[in-house]
Amino acid sequence: MQTRLIECVPNFSEGRDRAVIDAITAAITSVDNIKLLDVDPGEATNRTVVTFVGEPEAVAEAAFRGIQKAAELIDMRNHHGAHPRMGATDVCPFIPISGVTLEEAAEMSRALAKRVADELGIPVYCYEAAAFTPERKNLAVCRAGEYEALPEKMNHEGKGPDFGDRPFDEAAARTGATTIGARDFLIAVNFNLNTTSTRRANAIAFDVREKGRPKREGGKPNGKPMKDENGNTIMIPGTLKGTKAIGWFIDEYGIAQVSMNITDMTATPLHVAFDEVTRAAAARGIRVTGTEIVGLVPKRALLEAGRYFLHKQQRSTGLPESEIIDMAVRSMGLAELKPFVADEKVIEYLVADKSRKLVNMTCTEFADTTASEAPAPGGGSISAYMGALAAALGTMVANLSSHKAGWDDRWREFSDEADRGRELQDRLMHLVDEDTEAFNRIMAVFSMPKSTDAEKAARAQAMEEATLYATQVPLKTMEAALETFPLLRRMAQEGNPASVSDAGVGVLAAEAAVQGAGLNVRINAAGLKDRTEADRLTSLARDIIAEAEKQRAEILKIVNSVIDK
Repeated sequence: MQTRLIECVPNFSEGRDRAVIDAITAAITSVDNIKLLDVDPGEATNRTVVTFVGEPEAVAEAAFRGIQKAAELIDMRNHHGAHPRMGATDVCPFIPISGVTLEEAAEMSRALAKRVADELGIPVYCYEAAAFTPERKNLAVCRAGEYEALPEKMNHEGKGPDFGDRPFDEAAARTGATTIGARDFLIAVNFNLNTTSTRRANAIAFDVREKGRPKREGGKPNGKPMKDENGNTIMIPGTLKGTKAIGWFIDEYGIAQVSMNITDMTATPLHVAFDEVTRAAAARGIRVTGTEIVGLVPKRALLEAGRYFLHKQQRSTGLPESEIIDMAVRSMGLAELKPFVADEKVIEYLVADKSRKLVNMTCTEFADTTASEAPAPGGGSISAYMGALAAALGTMVANLSSHKAGWDDRWREFSDEADRGRELQDRLMHLVDEDTEAFNRIMAVFSMPKSTDAEKAARAQAMEEATLYATQVPLKTMEAALETFPLLRRMAQEGNPASVSDAGVGVLAAEAAVQGAGLNVRINAAGLKDRTEADRLTSLARDIIAEAEKQRAEILKIVNSVIDK
């Protein structure tokens, strides 16, 4: 299952006093499940950029606490620095990483803006995707005139903040105003060229960047830039939307690069930028020899690239994500200048839960843990794992079929089936640990106090909720395992005949997953006080078992007929 992950990069107007910076970051990290990625103070700018990441609710709370602490410790009446600024927390963008849309991030930032204004009394402008008016999408518009312009802007129609607008007062004088918004992730990427010419690298950059290059008189490179009726330079747009780029020479590597910021991954995915820079370079007799990611990159950018290059080769994409990312690394030359370590460059891997989960164990460790005296993992986790193995076998047959000699025109058909199998496998692998978590929730209830009537009532309610959860989880396993049967049927009927026995084993594993998880549904539902809900859940389980038995018999008949030919 996809983790909901969002990044926040607040900029605080203090870059010299380490005690203040540490207090702000401590407030941010006081929220559970927040990962602090970077703290970058600037002496000259008197500004610190903090980067942290986590699930949306935790990130919103951490951002609020950081803004609150900055308001306590930073007095804007005494602030001076080289960077434009408007408040103690000058800007606070939310950047969706995975499982969160830009629209959701925008709503989240607006909710935070309102809370900051209501609870802290700080005036807040909303910008980028959270802007209420088109012009305020631009941060520079919101921050026009900086801190010194706030007395004139506040309570002035069309210039005041979106939240907390009022006549400029002592509180606003101290904190200044904050700008909160949402934007897409910015990928900083350099494309390595087999040239040392900065001029040629710049020409390629101008070919592709959205802004393009000035239109010149006579169409000559040395012609005078042309102006419109307002005196503005007329530009010839480049080919890539949502990008900024320049060319430069890097002494460290002895090569020229096209240095690019991709500000809209939806308009221009990383692999599209790579292909377009490669095309523009080739048109000028130059080769792109590799790619350098500066900073971090969201996993989806590499997965999209890996799938793109696999499809160009007419290869199946129903592969482990590590193999898809490796295809992206190799295809774009991400390791040309230095090793590309995904665990250090991919945001999701950097913040992943490193705790010891069942799915991260070796086969032997999983079996030994199951065989120990501990009551969990037990039959529920094993059932989910059998379902995952059923999906894996169906995926394997699809991948082998997409690569079978003579079946080249069917590669996409089998690739799509493999993708579906991977999605089911991932869901069922998640349920391996979720089933053990359900058991742990029940065990946790027994440690709750039960001296008073209120405590007894709370304990009983907690037990009912934990038992319901422990019944719903194996039911989810049954539903996911049942979804593997159509894949296995198609692979038995249409997949590589040499692998039909693998499809048959997958069918047996899928039915075992359904039957095993069904036992867990029944035994846990028996503990529910709500008998109506218990009966509903067990009825659903019986229906799934009946369907699984029917499909198992039908598919095994197909498998045996293929084997007996």
